[in-house]
Amino acid sequence: MRSSFLADAPAIREPRHAPVAHVMRGGLIEGVHYGSVVVLDSKGEVRMSIGDVEAACYPRSALKPVQAVAMVRAGLPLDGALLSLAMGSHSGEEHHLAGVRLILELAGLTEADLRNVPGLPYDPAVRDAWVREGRGPSRLAQNCSGKHAAMLYLCKLSGWPLESYLNADHPLQKMIAEVVEDLAGPHIANVTVDGCGSPLFAVSLHGLARAAARIATAAPDTAEHRVAGALRVHPEMASGTGRDTAGLMRAVPGLLAKDGFEGVQVAALPDGRAIAVKIADGADRARIAVTAAALARAGVEPRLLARFTGEPVTGGGRAVGDIRPVAALDPPGPPLTATA
Repeated sequence: MRSSFLADAPAIREPRHAPVAHVMRGGLIEGVHYGSVVVLDSKGEVRMSIGDVEAACYPRSALKPVQAVAMVRAGLPLDGALLSLAMGSHSGEEHHLAGVRLILELAGLTEADLRNVPGLPYDPAVRDAWVREGRGPSRLAQNCSGKHAAMLYLCKLSGWPLESYLNADHPLQKMIAEVVEDLAGPHIANVTVDGCGSPLFAVSLHGLARAAARIATAAPDTAEHRVAGALRVHPEMASGTGRDTAGLMRAVPGLLAKDGFEGVQVAALPDGRAIAVKIADGADRARIAVTAAALARAGVEPRLLARFTGEPVTGGGRAVGDIRPVAALDPPGPPLTATA
């Protein structure tokens, strides 16, 4: 791919992560989660950073809103709940499966045309019920099936090959890569394969936040505005009932947010303030607590974020501690920079 390994792409190196959260038990620090955090102000300037926000990283599913922008720019005719599902990492609930089936039906295709890896529903309760019913892994139930169905729909409309739609040199993926560079910039550092089988593009954490800010602030009648509106109005379609990222969007007016595997989160406000988080060890338990702290550092009212603290640290069946973001994320305070 033309953008790989260019000199002005994010540096491919061992990230210089720094502490972003402490695991507190009984008043003592029992463990430390390292990672990186960037907070942008409404002008797109870095208000604060922790760790290494310019190194190449894989945003995983946090990049899906950018992929959705690319598809809408290219003519994907989805809106509302179905467009939100197209950028989703869904829980496998029945309304998610019904939405994927509808996208495939609109394209004149079936589940057999999907090329994502088969999987079980992501939500534990839904997955348990699925298994009790004797159902095995399926491409429909796998959490990225909405994105894959939308990709196939666009390929069908554009006259592009269907069976090879996941190849990095396919017209669809080349077009998506161009939009990733347009929104995140300046260039993609590396291309590999995501868990679902689609191409995965390495950008910087700073670039991921910048892309989210551009989507969140886009003018009406743009693909970005359509994507932002769909995600804001239908956050559960991109995640699931009870999922923290959907709850975060419901709690903070106008917030655009998307999580990804391996401890990645991005979020942006309508005025352009944005944050991006990467937990170095991929631990999901630290992701939402650090995300909420970063949003507070960006100026979101802390009371709106009070319940997004992650799971408690337990002992003997009761809470004896918590996941506590580092002091550098405490609001209020002047702009600062912390490095490893």
